Amino acid sequence: CNGLRFMADVIIIQVLVGIFLYINGLMIFTFFMKEAFRTDTRYILFAHMLFVDSSVMVATNLAVLFMHYAVVIPFEACIVLNLIMIWLEFCTPLTLVAMCLERYVAVCKPLRHAAISTPRIRVVGLLLIWGLGCVPALVILLSCAALVSVKQLTVRVLCSLNALIVIEWQRYLQIAVFKFYFLLMSMVIAFTYVKVAAAARSASGEDSKSSAKGTRTVALHAIQLLLCLIQLLTPWLEMAVLQISVVIYAKIRIVNFVVFMIAPRCLSPLIYGLRDQNFFQALKHFAIFGLNKKIQPGASRLVSCKRNIPL
Repeated sequence: CNGLRFMADVIIIQVLVGIFLYINGLMIFTFFMKEAFRTDTRYILFAHMLFVDSSVMVATNLAVLFMHYAVVIPFEACIVLNLIMIWLEFCTPLTLVAMCLERYVAVCKPLRHAAISTPRIRVVGLLLIWGLGCVPALVILLSCAALVSVKQLTVRVLCSLNALIVIEWQRYLQIAVFKFYFLLMSMVIAFTYVKVAAAARSASGEDSKSSAKGTRTVALHAIQLLLCLIQLLTPWLEMAVLQISVVIYAKIRIVNFVVFMIAPRCLSPLIYGLRDQNFFQALKHFAIFGLNKKIQPGASRLVSCKRNIPL
């Protein structure tokens, strides 16, 4: 029974991952097929998040399969896999922060929105996301490099973040870095939400509707960010459980993977794929292989509707 339940859990996870990657792939395809989306900062950040989410999903799913099938890999490969996962996992909440800041400028400072929508600013913003995202990974890499010998790199291990902890102070250092990011990003999200909500209350007419929609978007981003940040802290819970029971650890990792890895990333299609009418019309067009020709103009009108920027 345990074996059948184990196989059922693995199959369910792979089905969920497959559906997630298909939807993300379709959205990325939709983004590249429309020039109006490729030149809009909001959609560029959205497509970037889709790419990061898909990459981290593949890497994390691989690590989960390794753990459940007790696959041992060289320690150096384990370091690389963990560094990639941590780097990508931090890029997702950082992208959410950038999207909230973009909404803040669009709603609260609309006259300055064009200034942050230039190709140069976009490139700088994306580089900043990847640069800040690599800091936690570098902390882990440098701490391992200082403590692990060359001979240990060839040892085969059951890969997890816990495998990289050689001395207890590494754990405290990583937790400190993670908490710092958690606090900083939470403060930015809270700031943007308060400002956008205040703008929604003070606006009138169509501006009020747009601002209120922007407020809901930031609120959804905040929920998504909270789940992502909790997911960054789950390895420490998993480490503690691993010391008690491998079986319980495997079950908790499955739950964490579904609740804190897949669930928050499913909010992206909800926020942009369904709530944004321009993107939804284009997405529906490509989802049915372009059979519905009537929906194409909806997405093309995006170029002439820049004034309705807030979601």
